Amino acid sequence: MNRFWSILFFSVPILAIVTFLLTQFAIWPFEEVWFGDSFSDAGKTIDGIFNGIHLLSAAILLGTVLTIGLIIWKFDHRRYEPNSKATYFSHNTKLELIWTAIPAVILVALAFVQMNAWSENKMDRPMTNVNGTMVETPPTVLVKAKQFGWEFYYPGADGILETEDDLYIENLMVVPEQTDIVMQLESRDVIHSFFVSDLRLKQDVVPGMVQFAWFNANRTGDLQILCTELCGWGHYKMSAKLRIVPQAEYDQWLADLQSEYYPSE
Repeated sequence: MNRFWSILFFSVPILAIVTFLLTQFAIWPFEEVWFGDSFSDAGKTIDGIFNGIHLLSAAILLGTVLTIGLIIWKFDHRRYEPNSKATYFSHNTKLELIWTAIPAVILVALAFVQMNAWSENKMDRPMTNVNGTMVETPPTVLVKAKQFGWEFYYPGADGILETEDDLYIENLMVVPEQTDIVMQLESRDVIHSFFVSDLRLKQDVVPGMVQFAWFNANRTGDLQILCTELCGWGHYKMSAKLRIVPQAEYDQWLADLQSEYYPSE
């Protein structure tokens, strides 16, 4: 291998690793490329796993490149007699066992590491104390996905969703901070996917299925809701705003929506 190809072979993966590290730790000029700080504690757990997998991948990439480079250098034909011949073999059982066992161990370890994050985000729905009995927190908002927008329904005066006095608004979801928010997700047509990057929250929305997702935002702010499942020609513009506000402001907003809302016949 001549000098040019040697330099290219080693520089590309090393440049990729350096770029990843600069992005990971928000160092110029990549400080705006990575996800911002999570708006939820559950999101920070996901970030820890996400970053750990990236660092592990970078280490594997670096180790692989160095190993290949060492082999290329060690067995360079110029280091041997001009008339020497390569030795060929069909397989190496020991080597195959090693490169099968190592990925298997890594995958099993990752499966155990992510169990708490999976339970927190997908299985352990928030609970509410009702007369001394812990029950699953009822949905705060009903989210209906459609081509190409989002519908949000809030309980009316009766405090129950999917009744005649529900409050309806499109492409704007308002929730209070420091509160367990449970969403009931449904689709009106095709498969969509509810995604808020700043909450590290993603849930596919499948037609004919009622699904639930939840979060607890630790501070106020305006976030973007996107659809991350290709759902038709207008998929690129299917977005909405998620506004996280103090509890008092949320109560006032809900009261204003109630006073301005006129249900259709």
